[in-house]
Amino acid sequence: MSKLTKRDIVVSISNQTGMVQHQVFDVVQRTLDQITDSLARNVAVELRNFGVFQPRLTKPRVGRNPNQPGSSFVIPPRATVKFKAGKIMRQRVEKLSRELKEAAERRANGAPKSNSSAASVGTTQAD
Repeated sequence: MSKLTKRDIVVSISNQTGMVQHQVFDVVQRTLDQITDSLARNVAVELRNFGVFQPRLTKPRVGRNPNQPGSSFVIPPRATVKFKAGKIMRQRVEKLSRELKEAAERRANGAPKSNSSAASVGTTQAD
């Protein structure tokens, strides 16, 4: 499974807009820094059609060491970030989920996988 890196994003935006990669990198980095700073100040970040990042505090819970049966300790609460996908992202990921499920069913039934569905999984639509 491949992954999308910040570098991939910078190169893609640079190619699409004609901007210099260094300038695009600066904009992407400042955007990520702004999101991080807002979350660190306990301010939720809402990006329409993408999703909402929301800082939350976990509840304290009891932990146990499997190497020392009978001993337990309290895991203190800590700040985490919850992400809730936006409508468009949720719809596109659900579509991918259906395509992957269908491909798995075809493989289980012994049918050869078609190139059209495999190629469409990795493509994205231009907004």
